[in-house]
Amino acid sequence: MLKEARNALLFVFKVSRFRFWIYTAGTYVVGFALGANSLSSFFMPEYFIFLIYFFIPANIFLYGINDYWDADTDLKNPKKGEREYRIIENDRRRLRNILLFMTALSLFLFIFIDLISKVILTCFLFLSYFYSAKPLRFKAIPGLDSLSNVLYLVPGIFGYYLAAGELPPILIVAAGVLHTTAMHLFSAIPDIECDSLAKIRTSAVELGREKALIVCLSLWAGLALLVVLLTKFHPLSFLVFLYPAIPFLLIVRKSSSIERLYWYLPYINTALGGLLFVGLVMRLIS
Repeated sequence: MLKEARNALLFVFKVSRFRFWIYTAGTYVVGFALGANSLSSFFMPEYFIFLIYFFIPANIFLYGINDYWDADTDLKNPKKGEREYRIIENDRRRLRNILLFMTALSLFLFIFIDLISKVILTCFLFLSYFYSAKPLRFKAIPGLDSLSNVLYLVPGIFGYYLAAGELPPILIVAAGVLHTTAMHLFSAIPDIECDSLAKIRTSAVELGREKALIVCLSLWAGLALLVVLLTKFHPLSFLVFLYPAIPFLLIVRKSSSIERLYWYLPYINTALGGLLFVGLVMRLIS
Protein backbone atom coordinates (compact mmCIF):
# COMPACT_ATOMS: atom_id res chain seq x y z
CA MET A 1 0.00 0.00 0.00
CA LEU A 2 2.73 2.45 0.98
CA LYS A 3 4.76 1.44 -2.06
CA GLU A 4 1.78 2.09 -4.36
CA ALA A 5 1.20 5.50 -2.78
CA ARG A 6 4.88 6.34 -3.13
CA ASN A 7 4.88 5.30 -6.80
CA ALA A 8 1.74 7.35 -7.46
CA LEU A 9 3.27 10.45 -5.86
CA LEU A 10 6.50 9.95 -7.80
CA PHE A 11 4.51 9.63 -11.02
CA VAL A 12 2.60 12.86 -10.32
CA PHE A 13 5.86 14.62 -9.42
CA LYS A 14 7.46 13.59 -12.72
CA VAL A 15 4.43 14.54 -14.80
CA SER A 16 4.23 18.00 -13.20
CA ARG A 17 7.79 18.88 -14.38
CA PHE A 18 8.98 20.40 -11.12
CA ARG A 19 11.67 22.44 -12.91
CA PHE A 20 8.87 24.56 -14.37
CA TRP A 21 6.67 24.98 -11.28
CA ILE A 22 8.05 28.47 -10.92
CA TYR A 23 6.63 29.47 -14.31
CA THR A 24 3.05 29.39 -13.00
CA ALA A 25 3.54 29.94 -9.26
CA GLY A 26 6.25 32.56 -9.73
CA THR A 27 4.10 34.52 -12.16
CA TYR A 28 1.20 34.36 -9.71
CA VAL A 29 3.35 35.62 -6.81
CA VAL A 30 4.83 38.49 -8.84
CA GLY A 31 1.39 39.46 -10.13
CA PHE A 32 0.02 39.44 -6.59
CA ALA A 33 2.93 41.55 -5.34
CA LEU A 34 2.36 44.05 -8.16
CA GLY A 35 -1.28 44.43 -7.18
CA ALA A 36 -0.83 44.43 -3.39
CA ASN A 37 -1.03 47.75 -1.54
CA SER A 38 0.15 46.45 1.84
CA LEU A 39 1.98 43.50 3.38
CA SER A 40 -1.25 42.37 5.02
CA SER A 41 -2.46 41.26 1.57
CA PHE A 42 -0.02 38.34 1.79
CA PHE A 43 -1.91 36.99 4.81
CA MET A 44 -5.16 36.57 2.89
CA PRO A 45 -6.27 32.89 2.94
CA GLU A 46 -7.00 33.14 -0.80
CA TYR A 47 -3.37 34.06 -1.46
CA PHE A 48 -2.12 30.82 0.10
CA ILE A 49 -4.83 28.67 -1.47
CA PHE A 50 -3.93 29.77 -4.98
CA LEU A 51 -0.20 29.81 -4.25
CA ILE A 52 -0.44 26.08 -3.57
CA TYR A 53 -2.75 25.63 -6.56
CA PHE A 54 -0.44 27.32 -9.06
CA PHE A 55 2.60 25.54 -7.66
CA ILE A 56 1.40 21.95 -7.97
CA PRO A 57 -2.17 21.15 -9.17
CA ALA A 58 -2.01 23.66 -12.04
CA ASN A 59 1.24 22.12 -13.29
CA ILE A 60 -0.09 18.58 -12.98
CA PHE A 61 -3.07 19.63 -15.10
CA LEU A 62 -1.04 21.62 -17.64
CA TYR A 63 1.73 19.10 -18.26
CA GLY A 64 -0.49 16.07 -17.72
CA ILE A 65 -2.73 17.23 -20.57
CA ASN A 66 0.36 17.80 -22.69
CA ASP A 67 1.71 14.32 -22.00
CA TYR A 68 -1.67 12.64 -22.49
CA TRP A 69 -2.21 14.10 -25.96
CA ASP A 70 1.43 13.95 -27.08
CA ALA A 71 2.25 10.35 -26.16
CA ASP A 72 2.86 9.38 -29.81
CA THR A 73 4.91 12.41 -30.86
CA ASP A 74 6.94 12.35 -27.62
CA LEU A 75 8.49 9.08 -28.77
CA LYS A 76 10.59 11.16 -31.20
CA ASN A 77 11.39 13.93 -28.70
CA PRO A 78 14.94 13.66 -27.28
CA LYS A 79 14.00 15.75 -24.21
CA LYS A 80 11.61 13.02 -23.12
CA GLY A 81 13.27 10.31 -21.07
CA GLU A 82 16.25 12.56 -20.30
CA ARG A 83 15.04 15.81 -18.73
CA GLU A 84 11.31 15.10 -18.84
CA TYR A 85 9.21 12.01 -18.13
CA ARG A 86 7.98 10.01 -21.12
CA ILE A 87 4.48 8.60 -20.71
CA ILE A 88 4.09 4.92 -21.66
CA GLU A 89 0.85 3.22 -22.66
CA ASN A 90 0.32 1.70 -19.20
CA ASP A 91 0.40 5.19 -17.67
CA ARG A 92 -2.49 6.61 -19.69
CA ARG A 93 -5.37 5.37 -17.54
CA ARG A 94 -3.70 6.52 -14.33
CA LEU A 95 -2.91 9.88 -15.93
CA ARG A 96 -6.51 10.30 -17.12
CA ASN A 97 -7.82 9.72 -13.58
CA ILE A 98 -5.34 12.23 -12.16
CA LEU A 99 -6.40 14.81 -14.75
CA LEU A 100 -10.08 14.29 -13.91
CA PHE A 101 -9.27 14.87 -10.25
CA MET A 102 -7.29 18.04 -11.03
CA THR A 103 -10.16 19.32 -13.18
CA ALA A 104 -12.61 18.70 -10.32
CA LEU A 105 -10.25 20.46 -7.89
CA SER A 106 -9.96 23.46 -10.21
CA LEU A 107 -13.74 23.71 -10.54
CA PHE A 108 -14.13 23.40 -6.76
CA LEU A 109 -11.97 26.50 -6.31
CA PHE A 110 -14.52 28.48 -8.34
CA ILE A 111 -16.66 28.52 -5.18
CA PHE A 112 -14.24 30.91 -3.47
CA ILE A 113 -13.77 33.53 -6.20
CA ASP A 114 -15.81 36.23 -7.93
CA LEU A 115 -16.95 36.34 -11.55
CA ILE A 116 -13.87 38.05 -13.02
CA SER A 117 -11.55 35.65 -11.19
CA LYS A 118 -13.63 32.78 -12.56
CA VAL A 119 -13.16 34.11 -16.10
CA ILE A 120 -9.39 34.46 -15.62
CA LEU A 121 -9.04 30.94 -14.17
CA THR A 122 -11.23 29.57 -16.98
CA CYS A 123 -8.84 31.16 -19.50
CA PHE A 124 -5.94 29.35 -17.83
CA LEU A 125 -7.71 25.98 -17.93
CA PHE A 126 -8.91 26.54 -21.52
CA LEU A 127 -5.46 27.45 -22.84
CA SER A 128 -3.78 24.67 -20.83
CA TYR A 129 -6.16 22.07 -22.25
CA PHE A 130 -6.43 23.16 -25.87
CA TYR A 131 -2.73 23.90 -26.27
CA SER A 132 -2.33 20.14 -26.75
CA ALA A 133 -5.85 18.73 -27.07
CA LYS A 134 -7.91 18.39 -30.22
CA PRO A 135 -9.81 19.86 -31.95
CA LEU A 136 -8.04 23.20 -31.38
CA ARG A 137 -4.53 21.94 -30.55
CA PHE A 138 -2.85 25.33 -30.61
CA LYS A 139 0.63 23.79 -30.50
CA ALA A 140 0.21 22.63 -34.11
CA ILE A 141 -0.89 26.04 -35.45
CA PRO A 142 2.05 28.33 -36.33
CA GLY A 143 1.73 31.67 -34.56
CA LEU A 144 -0.99 30.51 -32.20
CA ASP A 145 1.35 27.96 -30.64
CA SER A 146 3.64 30.66 -29.27
CA LEU A 147 0.91 33.23 -28.63
CA SER A 148 -1.17 30.74 -26.62
CA ASN A 149 1.81 30.43 -24.27
CA VAL A 150 0.26 33.51 -22.66
CA LEU A 151 -1.30 30.85 -20.42
CA TYR A 152 1.81 31.27 -18.23
CA LEU A 153 0.95 34.95 -17.83
CA VAL A 154 -2.63 34.24 -16.75
CA PRO A 155 -1.68 33.24 -13.15
CA GLY A 156 0.01 36.64 -12.83
CA ILE A 157 -3.13 38.41 -14.03
CA PHE A 158 -5.14 36.30 -11.58
CA GLY A 159 -2.77 37.19 -8.72
CA TYR A 160 -2.86 40.90 -9.57
CA TYR A 161 -6.65 40.93 -9.63
CA LEU A 162 -6.86 38.96 -6.38
CA ALA A 163 -4.69 41.57 -4.64
CA ALA A 164 -5.87 44.78 -6.31
CA GLY A 165 -9.47 44.05 -7.28
CA GLU A 166 -8.76 45.27 -10.81
CA LEU A 167 -6.94 44.06 -13.90
CA PRO A 168 -3.25 44.99 -14.41
CA PRO A 169 -2.22 47.89 -16.67
CA ILE A 170 -2.04 47.04 -20.36
CA LEU A 171 1.71 47.73 -20.64
CA ILE A 172 2.48 45.18 -17.91
CA VAL A 173 0.32 42.63 -19.74
CA ALA A 174 2.06 43.50 -23.03
CA ALA A 175 5.47 42.87 -21.43
CA GLY A 176 4.24 39.49 -20.22
CA VAL A 177 2.90 38.56 -23.65
CA LEU A 178 6.23 39.43 -25.29
CA HIS A 179 8.10 37.27 -22.78
CA THR A 180 5.82 34.22 -22.89
CA THR A 181 5.68 34.27 -26.69
CA ALA A 182 9.47 34.47 -26.95
CA MET A 183 9.89 31.75 -24.33
CA HIS A 184 7.70 29.35 -26.28
CA LEU A 185 9.32 30.04 -29.63
CA PHE A 186 12.80 29.69 -28.15
CA SER A 187 11.94 26.41 -26.41
CA ALA A 188 10.54 25.03 -29.68
CA ILE A 189 13.76 25.61 -31.64
CA PRO A 190 15.58 22.53 -30.23
CA ASP A 191 12.50 20.47 -31.19
CA ILE A 192 12.45 21.54 -34.86
CA GLU A 193 13.80 18.21 -36.11
CA CYS A 194 11.56 15.95 -34.02
CA ASP A 195 8.49 18.14 -34.63
CA SER A 196 9.16 18.00 -38.36
CA LEU A 197 9.41 14.21 -38.21
CA ALA A 198 6.16 14.09 -36.24
CA LYS A 199 4.59 16.46 -38.81
CA ILE A 200 3.78 19.10 -36.19
CA ARG A 201 3.76 22.57 -37.76
CA THR A 202 5.11 24.87 -35.07
CA SER A 203 6.25 28.46 -35.48
CA ALA A 204 9.84 27.27 -35.09
CA VAL A 205 9.40 24.63 -37.81
CA GLU A 206 7.89 27.19 -40.19
CA LEU A 207 10.52 29.86 -39.52
CA GLY A 208 13.60 27.68 -39.21
CA ARG A 209 16.35 28.11 -36.64
CA GLU A 210 17.84 31.44 -37.73
CA LYS A 211 14.59 33.33 -38.34
CA ALA A 212 13.11 31.96 -35.11
CA LEU A 213 16.13 33.26 -33.18
CA ILE A 214 15.73 36.69 -34.80
CA VAL A 215 12.05 36.78 -33.77
CA CYS A 216 13.01 35.77 -30.20
CA LEU A 217 15.63 38.51 -30.16
CA SER A 218 13.04 41.07 -31.31
CA LEU A 219 10.41 39.97 -28.78
CA TRP A 220 12.84 39.93 -25.86
CA ALA A 221 14.32 43.28 -26.93
CA GLY A 222 10.79 44.70 -26.83
CA LEU A 223 10.32 43.20 -23.37
CA ALA A 224 13.59 44.71 -22.15
CA LEU A 225 12.68 48.18 -23.40
CA LEU A 226 9.23 47.99 -21.79
CA VAL A 227 10.65 46.86 -18.45
CA VAL A 228 13.25 49.63 -18.41
CA LEU A 229 10.57 52.22 -19.22
CA LEU A 230 8.04 50.85 -16.71
CA THR A 231 10.64 50.90 -13.92
CA LYS A 232 11.77 54.41 -14.92
CA PHE A 233 15.29 53.27 -15.79
CA HIS A 234 15.98 51.53 -12.49
CA PRO A 235 19.58 50.18 -12.67
CA LEU A 236 18.52 46.60 -11.88
CA SER A 237 15.96 46.65 -14.70
CA PHE A 238 18.79 46.45 -17.24
CA LEU A 239 19.36 42.84 -16.16
CA VAL A 240 16.38 41.99 -18.37
CA PHE A 241 18.69 42.42 -21.37
CA LEU A 242 19.98 38.94 -20.47
CA TYR A 243 17.02 37.61 -22.44
CA PRO A 244 17.77 39.15 -25.86
CA ALA A 245 21.46 38.44 -25.24
CA ILE A 246 20.76 34.69 -25.44
CA PRO A 247 19.40 34.56 -29.03
CA PHE A 248 21.94 37.22 -30.04
CA LEU A 249 24.75 34.96 -28.82
CA LEU A 250 23.32 32.01 -30.75
CA ILE A 251 23.04 34.08 -33.92
CA VAL A 252 26.60 35.42 -33.85
CA ARG A 253 28.19 32.22 -32.47
CA LYS A 254 26.90 29.32 -34.53
CA SER A 255 28.85 26.85 -32.40
CA SER A 256 26.85 27.72 -29.25
CA SER A 257 24.42 25.01 -28.16
CA ILE A 258 20.80 26.11 -27.88
CA GLU A 259 20.00 22.82 -26.14
CA ARG A 260 22.40 23.72 -23.33
CA LEU A 261 21.37 27.38 -23.06
CA TYR A 262 17.68 26.42 -22.99
CA TRP A 263 18.10 24.73 -19.61
CA TYR A 264 19.57 27.90 -18.12
CA LEU A 265 16.33 29.81 -18.73
CA PRO A 266 14.48 28.42 -15.67
CA TYR A 267 17.34 29.71 -13.49
CA ILE A 268 17.33 33.13 -15.17
CA ASN A 269 13.55 33.38 -14.88
CA THR A 270 13.68 32.37 -11.22
CA ALA A 271 16.52 34.78 -10.38
CA LEU A 272 15.04 37.81 -12.14
CA GLY A 273 11.50 37.00 -11.02
CA GLY A 274 12.72 36.61 -7.45
CA LEU A 275 14.57 39.91 -7.64
CA LEU A 276 11.43 41.63 -8.93
CA PHE A 277 9.34 40.07 -6.15
CA VAL A 278 11.78 41.24 -3.45
CA GLY A 279 11.76 44.73 -4.93
CA LEU A 280 7.96 44.84 -4.95
CA VAL A 281 7.77 43.66 -1.33
CA MET A 282 10.39 46.22 -0.25
CA ARG A 283 8.21 48.89 -1.88
CA LEU A 284 5.39 47.89 0.49
CA ILE A 285 7.68 48.09 3.52
CA SER A 286 9.18 51.49 2.77
